Amino acid sequence: MTANQQLRYLAKQWGLGAIAYKLYYAPKGFLEKISRQGSINMTIDYWSRLQMEAAADKLPTVEVKSSATFLDIYFLSGRKFWYQTCFCAYSMQQHTNLILRPIIYDDGSLDQQYQNKIKRIFPHAQIILLAEVEERIEQYLPQSKFPYLRERRLNYPNLKKLTDIHIGSQGWKLVLDSDMLFFNTPDFLLEWITSPQQPCHMVDVETCYGYSQTFMSSLAQAEITERLNVGICGLKSEDIDWEKLEYWCKTMIEKHGTHYYQEQALIAMLMAGQPCAVAPATDYIVLPNQAEVIQPKAVLHHYVACSKSWYFRYGWKHILSKN
Repeated sequence: MTANQQLRYLAKQWGLGAIAYKLYYAPKGFLEKISRQGSINMTIDYWSRLQMEAAADKLPTVEVKSSATFLDIYFLSGRKFWYQTCFCAYSMQQHTNLILRPIIYDDGSLDQQYQNKIKRIFPHAQIILLAEVEERIEQYLPQSKFPYLRERRLNYPNLKKLTDIHIGSQGWKLVLDSDMLFFNTPDFLLEWITSPQQPCHMVDVETCYGYSQTFMSSLAQAEITERLNVGICGLKSEDIDWEKLEYWCKTMIEKHGTHYYQEQALIAMLMAGQPCAVAPATDYIVLPNQAEVIQPKAVLHHYVACSKSWYFRYGWKHILSKN
């Protein structure tokens, strides 16, 4: 176990997880970001992000007949991401005559004002508040039986895209990250939503799991797919083995500590050894470069890492220009 992992473990044992994050990890990450990007670029990105958030309030309302048949797309969102969620869903709707219904799960910060903003754009959207989710969590994922998943869910919000959306539920669900935009008709995804037969995911620029594939394969008892990215993630809720996930989570933490990509690793293990629908990497791009963002040719961009700068400066403006 590394020194950082030991610190995290001790913080958890002493009940200092949130304090340790605020006093050590968050400032450390912020300083590293300044060193990497520079203060001027960070300032430009900050103001560009504020522009994007303000522009979300100007997105037109999606008009839907009460008799319309919906295709559901799922998001985890909150105060920091509501406008990105809206841009993602709106940009996808721009490229199909089918009616997409955003089903948005509250990450705990989706206050009434943000719910109202979402419902103005998508009157047909469903918003699942945290209180409703936590009732299902208590019923299907009790603390006494799933202590590791429950702890991770509280201290690692990414896991909520798995636990909160799928727990106690039935059927196939397409979960999308909010920091994505569509620029052409997403035939692959529309076909999957219309008739899902197997899990689906997109392709990363490199393998990012935080744990070795050998270790993950030994736990999953199956070969782990390389470069699996869960910005697009289609799973069948009732097929998820929560007891197996608890065991995997426990073993990963005890042997190698926690990691930012743990959710992606767990989903890669869930999908291991079975056929999957894979979004074509040339059309569904993770980490698009600046030239591609300025003049998009792909179907979708997933703005991770340094591409977030181009997302805030250029990406979302294409969506407004189509109105």
